[in-house]
Amino acid sequence: MCLPSKKPAKIQRMPEIIFDCCVISNFALSGSLFVIKAMYGNAAFISNFVSVEIMRGIQTGHVNLKPIQEALMSGWLKERGLKAREKKELFESLSVSLGLGEASCIAVAKKRGLLFACDDRAARREANLLGIKLTGTLGILKKAIKRKIINLKKADLILRAMIEHGFHSPVSSLREIIGS
Repeated sequence: MCLPSKKPAKIQRMPEIIFDCCVISNFALSGSLFVIKAMYGNAAFISNFVSVEIMRGIQTGHVNLKPIQEALMSGWLKERGLKAREKKELFESLSVSLGLGEASCIAVAKKRGLLFACDDRAARREANLLGIKLTGTLGILKKAIKRKIINLKKADLILRAMIEHGFHSPVSSLREIIGS
């Protein structure tokens, strides 16, 4: 007797994403890098400039950033450099007004069609002008709740830890943005 086969549930694949230093650091410093891994797995990147910023942070005593290096070594987080001439030219023009981490991430995102995770207003404005899709710390937490990776209570605990480590959040609870 044959049973009717069920169609496999369609899994929505998350886009490839590149993180600036602040966003990836928010998750590492709050002990919640697992959220990034669960959502973006092998589709998560940082630029080589962001990698250097992370290393310098660790060297100056921010040991909670070490999981970022561990993620790079394990391979689920990957580093992307500026190789193509077009990326380098865009990077050079952006680095006049932005930090090297943000400028390099925007150049890589533009060339490779990646989602750019950034909370910096000036960098977001430049990325938007270039037609690059954006998210930020709060957007990632909101998406993690919607995808049931974490619940609202856990998201608020993570947000509180991020704020304690210096994240300037416009909200004190994800409840304030979850309905939008």
